[in-house]
Amino acid sequence: MGYPYNLDFDYGPLEKLQKFCINNLGDPFIESNYGVHSREFEIGVLQWFARLWEIEVKDMWGYVTNCGTEGNLHGILVGREALPDGILYASCESHYSVFKAARMYRMDAVKVPTLPTGEIDYQVLEAELKKNATRPAILNVNIGTTVKGAVDDVDKVIQALTNAGYPRDRFFIHCDGALFGMMIPFVKRAPMVTFKKPIDSISVSGHKFVGSPVPCGVVMTRLSRIEALSSDVEYLNSRDATIMGSRNGHAPIYMWYTFTRKGYEGLRKDVEKCLRNAHLLKDMLESAGVKTMLNELSSTVVFERPLDIHFVRKWQLACEGDIAHVVVMPNITVEKLEKFVKELIESRAGMATKAALELAEKAKIDSSS
Repeated sequence: MGYPYNLDFDYGPLEKLQKFCINNLGDPFIESNYGVHSREFEIGVLQWFARLWEIEVKDMWGYVTNCGTEGNLHGILVGREALPDGILYASCESHYSVFKAARMYRMDAVKVPTLPTGEIDYQVLEAELKKNATRPAILNVNIGTTVKGAVDDVDKVIQALTNAGYPRDRFFIHCDGALFGMMIPFVKRAPMVTFKKPIDSISVSGHKFVGSPVPCGVVMTRLSRIEALSSDVEYLNSRDATIMGSRNGHAPIYMWYTFTRKGYEGLRKDVEKCLRNAHLLKDMLESAGVKTMLNELSSTVVFERPLDIHFVRKWQLACEGDIAHVVVMPNITVEKLEKFVKELIESRAGMATKAALELAEKAKIDSSS
């Protein structure tokens, strides 16, 4: 329950595809010499996301990645190629892959502190931008941070760039929407993540909210941004601007199958269910005397880190410092939440009793000595 995987999927009708080595090589829009691919499904998935993120198909480029990290590596690489002298700015609560990209590409990077919610501190960001105004800016915007599920406000980031005097040709914005990038379009009153704003790339994970038996994701950027990365590959009879050479050809079929079966309305219902159950979990924990935090636009419930390591391992909780979290996904039922809270209460009581006994034993030893 600590990691954002949607296990509510059934790809039984696709099982016979497992006997094929489906390998998507090179540019998904250009056919290579290898014939066992799923390029048509991959393009269908990209067109689905193009509608979701409001960009004309003729103006976008992207591909189905092997994970969200690959999407971040690609988005930041496109930014580095577009602005070679650019500085990478990202909040200190960004996914570790963002700063991995900075190390790999030998980029200067600035870790910006966050607000209590986990959002980037917009005032500090603006000050850092002004401090380095002679160099372009490459920004990572979190559409749901890893631990707290915080959503950086794209509009406030753009305002910080404007206030710091950056024209459009001197900044590049990559949006890391690993989990919540798939969910936020279906949340009422949520700020839109759209290519109608001056953003340059978006990445999401496919095995998280969508649900898949294999890790996967999608990265999308403006077609005008990708040309610096593209190169002809005679071996493939194609062009390639991807991070990986071979890519999982089953993944686009899984994603296409889910989008076709559920449609926008089915995904909307899944999002509403997740948010509703997240608030239910928060209420149950608080009723049990457990301190919690839940960002308005998130299904990630943050709470006091349990002391019982066996409980943490059983429920596969993600922990950081003195906090832990549960990511409420479509497969997390009310019954499972009730069982989780019941066992957490029992665990806390057991650890309190153990601590009291240890304290009493220590007092006994001290008095005898």
